[in-house]
Order: sequence, then C-alpha cells, then structure tokens
Amino acid sequence: MNPETKLAHLKRLLTEYSDLVDTIGLLDWDMETYMPPGGSSGRGFQKATISRIAHLKLTSGEMGKLLEELISYEEELDPDSDDARLIRKANRLYKKKSKVPADLAADIAKATSDAYYVWVRARENSNFSEFQPALERILDLKRQLANCFQPFDHIYDPLLDDYEPGLKTADVQQIFASLRPEQVNLLQAITQRPQVDDSFLHQDFEEKAQWQFGVKVITDFGYDWNRGRQDLTAHPFTQDIGLGDVRITTRVMNDYLPSAFFSTTHESGHAIYSQGMDRNLDRTPLAQGASYAINESQSRMYENIIGRSRHFWLHYYPELQSLFPAQLSQVPLDMFYKAINKVKPSFIRVEADEATYNMHIMMRLELEIALLEGSLEVRDLPEAWNSSMHEYLGLTPPNDAMGVLQDVHWSQGYFGYFSTYALGNLIAAQLWERMEEDLPDVFEQIGRGQFSDLTAWMREKVHRHGAKYEPQELVQRITGSKIDQRPYMRYLTNKYTEIYQL
Repeated sequence: MNPETKLAHLKRLLTEYSDLVDTIGLLDWDMETYMPPGGSSGRGFQKATISRIAHLKLTSGEMGKLLEELISYEEELDPDSDDARLIRKANRLYKKKSKVPADLAADIAKATSDAYYVWVRARENSNFSEFQPALERILDLKRQLANCFQPFDHIYDPLLDDYEPGLKTADVQQIFASLRPEQVNLLQAITQRPQVDDSFLHQDFEEKAQWQFGVKVITDFGYDWNRGRQDLTAHPFTQDIGLGDVRITTRVMNDYLPSAFFSTTHESGHAIYSQGMDRNLDRTPLAQGASYAINESQSRMYENIIGRSRHFWLHYYPELQSLFPAQLSQVPLDMFYKAINKVKPSFIRVEADEATYNMHIMMRLELEIALLEGSLEVRDLPEAWNSSMHEYLGLTPPNDAMGVLQDVHWSQGYFGYFSTYALGNLIAAQLWERMEEDLPDVFEQIGRGQFSDLTAWMREKVHRHGAKYEPQELVQRITGSKIDQRPYMRYLTNKYTEIYQL
C-alpha cells in the first residue's frame, strides 16, 4: 500500500475505536441521568466488554504496523496539518495503551461503573465506610495502571498524563507552589474587610424558572441545542458522544440560586468548546479537548470571567429579577454582583468562590499523591481530608457528605484529574488577556448580551483545533507563554480590590 492508502486505513481503524469510546460515553451519560439503580451491575459488565474491545482495537498488531509505517510519511507532511497531527496523536495513544493489559482496562471500567452507585448511596447516607471497599479496589487498579509505565519520575505522572499530556507531577506542584502564597495573601486581605451580604440568595427559587433562565443564557452564549441537551444529575458533567451530540447536565437547589446557574454556564463552556471543533476531526482521537485543563479553561471562563462579571449582569439581571420579583426586585444590581462574588471559605468545591476554589484543588492533589504513594491509607482518608480542609481553608466538615464524599471523581477512577480545574483557571485568564488585546470592547459586547465575536475568537484560536496540539503548545501559540499564574492573579486582584475595597 502507498502512504495515502495506509493513512486511509488508519483513519478507518481510528473511527471504529472512536465509535466504541463514544458508546462508552453514552453508557456513562445514561448511568448518571436515567438508568435505574438496579442496572448498575449489568452496566458495569457492558462497559467492561466495550472497553476491552476498544482497547484491543487500538493496540492491535495491525494498528501498530500501520503507525510504524506511517511515521516517516508524517515527517513529510506539514507538521500542523490534520493528517500529521492525527498520526502523531494516534502513535502516542497506541504506545501508551499498548503498555496496559486489556483485562486491566476492562477491570477498571467494571470497578468504576460498580462504584458510582455505591458512592451515591454513601453520600446520601454520609457514610464513607460504605464507599471505602470500592475506593480501595479502584486505587489498587490505578496503582497497577500507573506501574505499567515504569520507570517514571513519580507514580502520579502516568495518571496525570491521561488528562494533561506532557505535564509532570513536579510541573503542577511547582505551579501550585508559586500560586498558593499569592492566593493566601489575597484571601487574608479580603477577610480583613467587611463581609458581603448574600442572604437574599438563600431563599426559595422555583426550579422551573431557574432552569428557564440558564437555558436562555447558554443559548445566547451559542450552545447548539440541535447537537445537545441538558438533564439533571447528582454531579454536573458534560458528555461528548461525537461532535454532533454534546450533552450537559446540571443540578438545581431551590434554596440557593447560584448553584444551578453557574453549573449550567460551566458545563456550557465545555460543550461550546466541543461544538466548535472542526467537524473534519469527528470520529478521530483529535475530536476532543487539547487537555482537561484547556477544557476547564473554557468552562471556568463562561462560568466566572463572563458569568460573574458586572457587565454580564447589566444585561441579564433585569430578566432574572422579572423571574423572581419577590426575591430580587428590591435587591440592587451592585448588591447582587457582590453577593455572587462573595469570598468565604466553604466546604463544597463546586460552590466555592474564585478566591478559595484553587485551595480545594491543591488539597485534593496532595491527598491523591499520598494515596498513590501509599503514605495514606483509604481508611484514613476522611480524617486526612478534614485535617487538610482545616489547614487550607480553616474549616472542618461536619460530615462525610460535605467532606470526603462530595466529589464523584474517585468513584470513576479519575485520579490525576483534579489539578486540571486550577490549571484551567490559570489558562482562562491567560486566554482572556490575549483576547482583550484583539477585542478591547469585549466586556461592552457582553453588556449588550452579544457573544458572537467572543465565541468566534475562541473557535479560531482554541476550539477548532481539538486535540491537534498538546496543552502547553496550544497556550504558548496563543498567548506567547506556557501556563502562567500571573494573569489569573491580576484578574483576581483587580476584581476583589474593587468588590472589597482592598
């Protein structure tokens, strides 16, 4: 076969692999939205079977031979072409997955599927001991997975690489070591100022109206309902099932207005990213975010930089007041704006303000590393969690549901994921600073409820490329530097200096 024919054959094999991965995604979405609890065991077997088939498809001798023969052809292509990047991405994926036994991939799929409903029940009962055996099983499997990649600098590196290709544990620790003292100093300055009143956000807000408002806003953002939908779940998430089917979820709290709105805007950021990818990348390994941090940069941008900005609410607050006149008609815009940006250490990560959010992430990173290293046993995790929470935020959770059981991630085996949330915050601010150079009136446009220029800029610079570039490469191409905490600290400092009169 000539190189063009071999490339066509490679693409066919990769579309089959991608279809299997998307099918697992559909099973995951159903499991967390509509599947009855009695289906959890069968769903675990289904996911394990498809995971094994997908793994064998990707790591087959046929795939390896094609990639080996195409490497020299890739060097002849434009290095930024879709084909060159696809060959490079597929080769990297093949080499990594080939080190993992198919049975281990299937065992992880089964264990994490089984653990989801165990976690749901344990959180409902606020009883970590119910979840402990499932987490011990998952942790053992993730250690086995990491050990497939020896030698490594750190056991956490192979797991982090699943979410942030090319980034090492030491890189993240260095970024966080630089970031933490700056955030602590800002937080200390804020705590010395009079506190913001947000009591009016803790009233009864009708669920349907909350849902209606969130739908209106993300439609204005550009979320394509012809290629998406929104459903309720215990823990909000976005699920890509191909570029033509990108689904989001949210959760609604009747007694706290911001929860559903900011969950909806957050997930819409993920989805708009996927919907903005070049459709020529569909059904290939390039049809995904460059990394989870790049993906988080989009969700945190829509949730916070846009959704918590004063300009945004200049346009949308009158509409929100009309939906909830009894609760908000006597609350002026300035008071509302400050309330949704109130800084106060809290137990729940997804409800955390921007000044304390990264503290939640740094704490989780330390706990994950300790679990994988073996210096922390799963049975001791609740105590370690509470101690770390007190160290980082000065709080001690009153129960497991508000502490160690609050996040779904460990039940799904997502060790290595948490740091991407904080990295996403940093990247979002970097991208935003660069975008403002090209669109100096972007906040004025937001104040008119106009997002087309903003979205077009993101699609050109970020979205359309999918996973063609590794995260640090993409950030440097757009902003001129790798991941840097300084733009984020400028953003936070400017914002909270105005709100708290620092």
